[in-house]
Amino acid sequence: MIIGPIANGSGVLIGGLIGAFFTKRIPERIRTALPLTFGVASMGLGIAYIVQVKQMPAVVLSLILGSLIGELIYLEKGIAWLGGKMRAFVERIIPSHDAHTGISQEDFLKQFVAILVLFCASGTGIFGALTNGMTGDPTILFAKTILDLFTAAIFATALGYAVAMICIPQFVIQMSLALGATFLMPLTTPMMIADFSAVGGLIMLATGFRICGIKIFPVANFLPALVLAMPISYLWTMYAPK
Repeated sequence: MIIGPIANGSGVLIGGLIGAFFTKRIPERIRTALPLTFGVASMGLGIAYIVQVKQMPAVVLSLILGSLIGELIYLEKGIAWLGGKMRAFVERIIPSHDAHTGISQEDFLKQFVAILVLFCASGTGIFGALTNGMTGDPTILFAKTILDLFTAAIFATALGYAVAMICIPQFVIQMSLALGATFLMPLTTPMMIADFSAVGGLIMLATGFRICGIKIFPVANFLPALVLAMPISYLWTMYAPK
C-alpha cells in the first residue's frame, strides 16, 4: 500500500496549521534559529547524496541544462506567482494574519519558493516516493515526514497558513512518482539512481544556502535537472569515451 505520500502530506498540513495558529506563542529566538538549523540539515543531506555520484560529468551537464530550461521558461517566477496567489487566497479567509508576521511580499516569496522546493522536490522525497511505489516500503518518507512536520510549523510562523497548502502539490508529485515507479524502476540502474540522487543533493545544498540567507540561488529553476538526470546518466555511461 502506498501510504508514504499520504503521511508526508499530512505532516506538512498539520505542521503548517499548528505553526500558523501558534505564531504569537512561539518565541522569536526559536523562529529565527530553527530555520538556520533546517538550512544546515538540508545542506548536510544534500552533501550525503552528492557523494553517491557515479558520473560527475553527467550530473554537471544535467544541472546546467536543467537550469537553462528553468531560466528559459521562467520556472521560479511561475512558482513565485503561484505562491503569491496562495497567500492572497489564504489572507482572504484569514485577513488578520499579516498582523501576526509582518513579512513583506518579497521576503514571503523568497522563503516560500525555497520551502516549496525543499518539501516537493528534495532527493529524499522523490527517491522515497519511488521506493515506496516499487517495494511498498514507506520508511524513507516516514523519516521525511518527521522533519517536514517541524519545518512546516516553524516556517508557518512567518509565512502563515499558505505553508499548509504546500501539502497539495507535494502529495500530487509524490503519489504520481510512487504510482509510476512500477514502470520506471525496472528501467533504471544503480548508477542512474546514484546520479539522480546527486543532482537532487546539489539542489538541496543550494536550498540550504537559500534558507540560511547565505546566497539566494534560483533553486526552482534547477528542477528540470531532476528530469534530465537519469537519461543523461544512461547516455553518458553508454556513449562517453572511456
